[in-house]
Amino acid sequence: MASRIVEMATFYVGDALCGMDILKVQEINKLMEMTTVPQAPDYVMGILNLRGQIVTIIDLGKKLNLGETQLNSMSRNIIVTAKDEYVGLLVNRISDVVEAQWDKVEPPPANIGGIQGKFFKGVFKTKDSLVGVLDVEKVFENGN
Repeated sequence: MASRIVEMATFYVGDALCGMDILKVQEINKLMEMTTVPQAPDYVMGILNLRGQIVTIIDLGKKLNLGETQLNSMSRNIIVTAKDEYVGLLVNRISDVVEAQWDKVEPPPANIGGIQGKFFKGVFKTKDSLVGVLDVEKVFENGN
């Protein structure tokens, strides 16, 4: 049986290069006008209205314990759906779409660039870097 090829959208969280299956990505935008949510966990930056859909924006850097993501011209929200909700993952910048052979993805080490391995499904090597494959569902679980 041929190896499954997965197209990965890759992006930087701090200095860590992460990726996720591009099929999970609804869109990528740079909308930053959001409404803060009182009593939300510190990694929840707020909510925004995306064409009538309410989207919760999560600072992925904070959620992964890499420190706050600085907002600048490179910052983007990666809009994904999880458990029938729209969630935006705020990242430092978007990188390339890369193809990963699923059978070449290795189990995640205990930590990847300072991020706990539990947030990852695995890692794969590109020609010049190591990409952590984000487990989107794990990121959305409450608690740490």
